[in-house]
Amino acid sequence: MVERARNILSRRWLWIAAIAVAVGVGWFLTQRLSEPALPDWIASGNGRIEAVAIDISARTGGRVREIVVEEGQAVARGEVLAHMDTQQLEAQLREAQAQLQRGKIARDVAESSVIQAEAEHSAALAVVAQRRTELESAARRLDRSEQLARNNAISQQTLDDDRARMAGARAALDAARAQAASAEAAIATARASIVDAEASIEAAEAAIARIQVEIDDSTLRAPRDGRVQYLVAQPGEVVAGGGRVLNLIDLNDVFMTFFLPTVEAGRVALGSEARIVLDTAPDVLVPAQVSFISDVAQFTPRTVETREERIGLMFRVRVRVAPELLQKYANYVKPGLPGMAYVKLDPEAEWPEALSTGLLE
Repeated sequence: MVERARNILSRRWLWIAAIAVAVGVGWFLTQRLSEPALPDWIASGNGRIEAVAIDISARTGGRVREIVVEEGQAVARGEVLAHMDTQQLEAQLREAQAQLQRGKIARDVAESSVIQAEAEHSAALAVVAQRRTELESAARRLDRSEQLARNNAISQQTLDDDRARMAGARAALDAARAQAASAEAAIATARASIVDAEASIEAAEAAIARIQVEIDDSTLRAPRDGRVQYLVAQPGEVVAGGGRVLNLIDLNDVFMTFFLPTVEAGRVALGSEARIVLDTAPDVLVPAQVSFISDVAQFTPRTVETREERIGLMFRVRVRVAPELLQKYANYVKPGLPGMAYVKLDPEAEWPEALSTGLLE
């Protein structure tokens, strides 16, 4: 009985092994037969659809006041995405505006001081002219008195009085000249005050412009059309200057990156025609062009399957879908979807039938 049971068990294991081998061979043949027979001037590799990612960041540190978009939402260029708190900036703006007003008042006062100093200077010059006339009159009178005194025609007292009058006229002229010089210095001081006030005004205007720019930058807007990929911060969180608030992908710049062995990569040229076949839409061929070829070889990443040995050096190649075609293929070309990319190595050759049908009209 034991021997019979062993024989039955062995036969069952043989049947299981035979079925497993048959399934494996069938799967292998199915895969091989399902792959299109491609000529040697067609290179292929697998990858995933990618799009240019843009970090939307706060220009200056602060608190996130509001996020007005959601993950997955499509946005247009210039559309508001989030608001940063601007209370502190608005306080600084009011302070700068007050400084501007103070500077304008100081300029008006300085301009009035210039007018007043110029008037005082004109009056001082008139006094100088008057004192000069009085000095000349006193000098002539003193000359006459001295001549008469030599002839004993006048008293000594009269001569002394004329000499004193002459000295007084000279002192008055010196005082008038000093007053005129003081008025002229006041004009220069007032004009310097105007320059200082205008500098304060310019500084305040520059501060207002800078703060206004920071306030404007506190409203985060989409730099281009795209879709919100994910949120990094939430309302109420404080982020540093340059801190990310959310991530946006540009749906007008879509590409697939894959790897080719050295021989095939050497035959690829920028601008070469390509076709993308996505796993989710195997019957749809998406036209593309080679937009990048790495100039440095590297080992094949583990996530990439190729027909060559995995230890071989590979070159990174990128094929890009033209923006005008993205709307046409919008329902098929989505970031993250896996697929195959086929590149035509011979620009004069025609696409084989397997890669020439299935294009959307």
